[in-house]
Amino acid sequence: MSLSTAQGRGAVLFALTYLVGGCDTKAGDTNTEMLNKADQPDTSIIQLLEAGQPIFGIFSGEHTSDGGRAMAETRNTDFVFYSLESGPFDIPAMEEYASAMAEASGDQGTHPMLLRIPPIRDGHDQARARVTEGLRAGVAGIVYPHVENAEDAALAVSALGDQAWPANPKGHLVNLLLLEDQVAIDNVREIVSTAGVSMVSPGPGDLRRVYDGDMERVEDAIQTVLAACLELNVPCGVTAGVEDIADRLEQGFRIIIVTEPEALAAGMAAAHR
Repeated sequence: MSLSTAQGRGAVLFALTYLVGGCDTKAGDTNTEMLNKADQPDTSIIQLLEAGQPIFGIFSGEHTSDGGRAMAETRNTDFVFYSLESGPFDIPAMEEYASAMAEASGDQGTHPMLLRIPPIRDGHDQARARVTEGLRAGVAGIVYPHVENAEDAALAVSALGDQAWPANPKGHLVNLLLLEDQVAIDNVREIVSTAGVSMVSPGPGDLRRVYDGDMERVEDAIQTVLAACLELNVPCGVTAGVEDIADRLEQGFRIIIVTEPEALAAGMAAAHR
């Protein structure tokens, strides 16, 4: 089952109930509106970014139906970060996770999902194929790890087709480019300035390995990416926890990815959301 199918299931059942039981024209029109709305792409992430608000995401946890049901209980996240960067590229498992999350969420609504695929450098054709699989499953965007240069950035944009925001101001898909290598830091301005890039983020974990645990150099790289994003007006992301999320927001980061719900609450409070 695709994410979009799971999201629309509740509205479909509601509409069918009324149709079978009989309804007047006005009620029928209302049900049609509900069904059409349920079938519309989720653009909540884009709406928040366009309004100048920071957005918050959380790592998915276990890639199982139980993991999806558990995620449904986390209500104050803007998106779920679902990674298939390593291990089997198991889209059916992601669909089961998303379906369970949607069913457990009920009429509260489910969370949009951003899918991290393996690096583009593994093969351009493979990257495009994986993007296509993810989009067919209904994800709201694609996360590209280890982006190295403008060529990678251009592929990341084009692979989403004509519904990529902000290349299409009315588009509903986003790309998030992760800069996690020295070559990416060297090429940061050309990456960030690539037309159609939605969001960019340094990858602190991989940068820590690049710089052999030298946290001062890691932070310098993070700030280099942030400076380019602020200069070129591209939303910048970072991973954060309870202890530093308010500082990251103050610095100008607009996409915050966390591992624990407590950090979401702290971030929402700091952002006055």
